[in-house]
Amino acid sequence: MQFNSYEFILYFLPITVLFYFLANKIKPVIGKLVIILASIIFYSMGRTNMLIYLGISMLINYGSALAVRKFKIKNKVFMALPIIVNVGLLLYFKYLNFAITNINTFFGKELELQEIVLPLGISFYTFQQIAYIVATERGDLENNNIIDYLAYILYFPKLVMGPIIDPVDYISQLNQDARKKADITNITTGIKIFSLGLIKKVLLADTFAKAVSWAYTNIDATTAMDCILLILFYTFEIYFDFSGYSDMAVGVSSMLNIDLPMNFDSPYKAISIRDFWKRWHISLTKFLTKYIYIPLGGSRKGVIFTYVNTLIVFLASGLWHGANWTFILWGLIHGLISCIDRLFEKTEEKVFLPVRWLCTFGVVSVLWLLFSAQTVEQWKTILLKILFMQSTVVSDGMIASFNLVENQFIYNMLGLNFLPANVRGFNMLIFILVACFVCFVPENNFKKKDSLSIGSLLLTSFSFIWGIICLGEESTFVYFGF
Repeated sequence: MQFNSYEFILYFLPITVLFYFLANKIKPVIGKLVIILASIIFYSMGRTNMLIYLGISMLINYGSALAVRKFKIKNKVFMALPIIVNVGLLLYFKYLNFAITNINTFFGKELELQEIVLPLGISFYTFQQIAYIVATERGDLENNNIIDYLAYILYFPKLVMGPIIDPVDYISQLNQDARKKADITNITTGIKIFSLGLIKKVLLADTFAKAVSWAYTNIDATTAMDCILLILFYTFEIYFDFSGYSDMAVGVSSMLNIDLPMNFDSPYKAISIRDFWKRWHISLTKFLTKYIYIPLGGSRKGVIFTYVNTLIVFLASGLWHGANWTFILWGLIHGLISCIDRLFEKTEEKVFLPVRWLCTFGVVSVLWLLFSAQTVEQWKTILLKILFMQSTVVSDGMIASFNLVENQFIYNMLGLNFLPANVRGFNMLIFILVACFVCFVPENNFKKKDSLSIGSLLLTSFSFIWGIICLGEESTFVYFGF
């Protein structure tokens, strides 16, 4: 089940919120059981077999956490075992076939690929498991109540695609008496943020996704201008897709009186790659900093180790995203540029700010192309096609991706049919302008989530109604496969 489906919006969500607060009136533990049951249903909808992998992971991790607390184990080797197991399972499911393929390629072997089904959300819940184990080892959790543990790991708003939340933060909120009763302000705020996330996904992300899909499907026939637009459109697609999901997750959780962390802070306003990673997928950046960068020594062991640790973190980020050389190279290049940013930080501060922004946005966009490409070779081919600039024509197929039924309805209603009829690519231009405005002008949705006014009511109503109308076929989120 996904957030952008009729089943979730019209049935699952309202029923879950209602039963959660009714259960809390009877006994708080029953409310937690409602969260657990709802999360199991959400996760297993259409993919019941995935529960087996998740169940095994939880059994290993909770058993380890219980043993550490009960026997007060301080042996670092033993405490590292569950983390190693978590990472090992992630490597097995995501990277075994990738490793076999590369062994066959580089060493001329003929090893058979394994039939492996990637567990849904394994990258996210693996990190949550590690966070829980570490919090237990450090004594940050007051107890290891199995109900609290299950509610934390399974919590459906963040289970499949984050954001990643600290177990201490989540469990403390879950047990606060003040959060057991329905809060009309939180529910209103939740509906607002959810609706804004929904319109990001179904109108903006999904439309740009059509254009990106057309370009990759017809890659040999694309012009240089098509390839430039491909870069721009995927840059918009992945932002509106993932930030839209994160907004919806925050909105759903707000209805249940649980605050999830901010995951995006207008990342395309960044003026350096380091600044970008303080704004993009913030919960992942914080996790990698806390559990990899700082334990490696961070910036405390001199300049060389600072750069090495930075590259390790970005390599881990690339690997975490997927089993492909495109992801690995994407992470390493981001790491290298981050090191360059740190090295020339004082010099960069003297550069005209718009130039810094433009360079950062350009680099991020070109690297998003690498992220989306099937192979590194395909990425290079597209860049070379742009470099030679043999044609500046935009293909009809690219333009047609933006010709939506909703657009025509508005033109008919307002008597504006002459615009798309006389301006080639008018719909595409409108989407580009809207995307630019949303990315570069207003403040982040999360920061404005508590702002409730007539204007926000109208915007929320418009977003929700249009979002529901636009749903049509349920589309998969970009990060759904991670």
